[in-house]
Amino acid sequence: MSLDARLEVRLGSLALDVDVQADAGTVLAVLGPNGAGKTTILRALAGLQPLAGGAIELAGRVLDDPQAGTFVAPEHRRVGFVHQDLLLFPHLSVLDNVAFGPRSNGTSKVASRAEARVWLERVGLEAYANERPKALSGGQAQRVALARALVGHPDLLLLDEPLSALDVGTRAATRRDLHRHLADFAGVTVVVTHDPLDALVLAQDVVVLEDGVASQSGALAEVTARPRSRYVADLLGTNLLRGEGRGHVVALDAEGGAVEVAEAVDGPTFATISPSAVTLHLRAPEGSARNAWPATVTDLDLLGERVRVHLDGPVPLVAEITAASLAALALGPGSAVWATVKATEVATYPA
Repeated sequence: MSLDARLEVRLGSLALDVDVQADAGTVLAVLGPNGAGKTTILRALAGLQPLAGGAIELAGRVLDDPQAGTFVAPEHRRVGFVHQDLLLFPHLSVLDNVAFGPRSNGTSKVASRAEARVWLERVGLEAYANERPKALSGGQAQRVALARALVGHPDLLLLDEPLSALDVGTRAATRRDLHRHLADFAGVTVVVTHDPLDALVLAQDVVVLEDGVASQSGALAEVTARPRSRYVADLLGTNLLRGEGRGHVVALDAEGGAVEVAEAVDGPTFATISPSAVTLHLRAPEGSARNAWPATVTDLDLLGERVRVHLDGPVPLVAEITAASLAALALGPGSAVWATVKATEVATYPA
């Protein structure tokens, strides 16, 4: 039940050109900024957006191949789709919402409802079978939509921002439930999200989409360990720098600064620095850190008891310090500081 797709779509200013592959039982997360083409990927896989080029093969069956003249209509694809706004039918009961798929495919009303009850029991909502969707909480509605997508035993499950409409408390519990249900799903799951935590909890593999193309893809652990674009680094909350490695120094491409590193490097190199590894000082430090740069504070982000300090200078960075440290240093936009990082705190890998 593997998915093997090359998706080429031309839609207004969007030129989507991306490969999507996943094995049975795998959850693939698609991350990217707004307008990158994430939802277009789902629509193409579902048959709601025909391809301009490429092909889609699911479980050994070609669903779309413009060159060969092959196109399988959405209703004839073994694909379940949970849309961002869920699209539950307000005039139908919860039971009949879930039974809609098998009923529309010719299964009798009695058999469709019986199968729907099984799925409502699986998602813990059998007690709500006779309610209308308006009586459900956001998390409950999401589970009904998931049951409706799975009742037809699809080979491919598509989830478009499944948790984005939920409040923080509900999102955490629903994420755990979703992880449990996806672990039992034998087919391929593709989930679009803007939240890296969703990807970390739900997925094994990831595609990072920027401007219609994959800037990075592969096993989630590999992508998170070695970000290759500023967008991915920002998602992960780390500093990403690129330059030319020369022994124990990385000369930065754009900024003109340099970073000393513990292990020798040679050639094009990425360097990552955790914001918590950046120390701030009001004067040029005299400590053991091999990296010290003058900087100007450009912005501050309060994150609970921690503060992210955005710095501009020969090596632009984000530092993370405590709120107490911020007050002691009396920092604000425009403040002049020195940033230091130990060479051992800089991770490097080939660019």
